[in-house]
Amino acid sequence: MIEMDYYEILEVEKTADKQVIKKAYRKLAMQYHPDKNPGDKESEEKFKAINEAYQVLSDDEKRALYDRYGKAGLQGHGGFSRGGGGGFDDLGSIFEEMFGSAFGGGGGFSSRKKKQYAYNIDNAINLTVEFNEAVFGCKKTITYKYKKACDSCKGTGAKDGKLSTCPHCGGRGQIHMRQGFMTFAQTCPHCSGSGEQVGSKCTKCHGRGYEEVEDTFEINIPEGIDNGNRMRVSGKGNIAPDGTRGDLYVQIKVKEDKHFVRYDNDIYIEVPLFFTQVALGSSIKIPSLRGELELKIPKGTKDKEQFRFKGEGVKSVQGYGKGDLIVQINIKYPTSLNGEQEELLEKLQESFGIESKPHESIFENMFDKVKKWFS
Repeated sequence: MIEMDYYEILEVEKTADKQVIKKAYRKLAMQYHPDKNPGDKESEEKFKAINEAYQVLSDDEKRALYDRYGKAGLQGHGGFSRGGGGGFDDLGSIFEEMFGSAFGGGGGFSSRKKKQYAYNIDNAINLTVEFNEAVFGCKKTITYKYKKACDSCKGTGAKDGKLSTCPHCGGRGQIHMRQGFMTFAQTCPHCSGSGEQVGSKCTKCHGRGYEEVEDTFEINIPEGIDNGNRMRVSGKGNIAPDGTRGDLYVQIKVKEDKHFVRYDNDIYIEVPLFFTQVALGSSIKIPSLRGELELKIPKGTKDKEQFRFKGEGVKSVQGYGKGDLIVQINIKYPTSLNGEQEELLEKLQESFGIESKPHESIFENMFDKVKKWFS
């Protein structure tokens, strides 16, 4: 198993001072705390590593030993015991500040407000829009279902709303495990931290705790929205037993267009040109998002060469101007020739003289050179 460097774990430089280390620790501890990631083993391991790293790097003596000798230097020098700036006293105060008395303090988890209903109040749906609808914006009518607390069980899923104490955590909402001399608290996976479980299921909702209600409303899709963007519609989520309503999150999927390709706010289009058009140079009309544009093709234009039209792309959904239209040339050659065309091409080639056979000037001396290699 590869052990990560303590500085890498806390995502700080080796020159970071105590304030930077403490700030990084608070941020990561909040992000990976078991309370916020119930049942996530990866987050749990990350949380342990963050604590270990902080205990060392917040203590001047331990940090100096670690910087010089690595983890081996900490053996026999107090390990992760109390003392210095990074002991358990400091850890406890930080967690008490972030989570109240939930970590290391005197109150335990029983003082935390428990969620009494069996679903989240925020809701999410997917919405597919056409390419042009995303570019220019539109109105869409959405029909979806949201959850409303069952009147009979008040959202608990239990018969008559009566929950029983979780036998696994004893109603605390947390289970504790020891690793060496340290004890870690983890959200009870059996009751999801509520400290209570459904005994007999509600007969009306069959233990779900909610009923589903269908609703229809109109939403404004802003100009410039892109594939993967998410919109929040306030007050259109699920409804808690106390009447509190969450938000609805609309995940946008944009259909592809046959000709236009979008990348961020830029639009790409491929324009096929016959080889004579690029040889002679020409001017053609091309489609854009908002009408026609004139593309001037200089003589000698190369295959895959690009031409940019500033401000002819998609308007930024944040209102920061517009992207560009990028035109890419695709040179086409004839797949077959009739007799007259072959004759004309042969005459054209002859008219260029040696210029029509560039390989001869390049390889003129190569044949003699290769022969000498074997003489």
